Amino acid sequence: MPNMPAMEFDPEAMVARFQQRAKAVRERGLPPIEGPERQRFREQAQLDYMDFAMIGDAEATLEDGVLTLRIDLRPRPS
Repeated sequence: MPNMPAMEFDPEAMVARFQQRAKAVRERGLPPIEGPERQRFREQAQLDYMDFAMIGDAEATLEDGVLTLRIDLRPRPS
């Protein structure tokens, strides 16, 4: 994707795709694996969800060809 014109890239659409990925990770079941592989799969799914959800919560801006993702990691009030 190097040298892609800014007009072709939609940062809000990218954020929406990450929201969809986070939802897909959260909703998928565990494959029929056992033992240590099952635990590794579960741990990787948790990391994938966290990464996708954080980017899915980002405020994305594209200025002068520079994509900036602003992610508020402060705890949300109850």
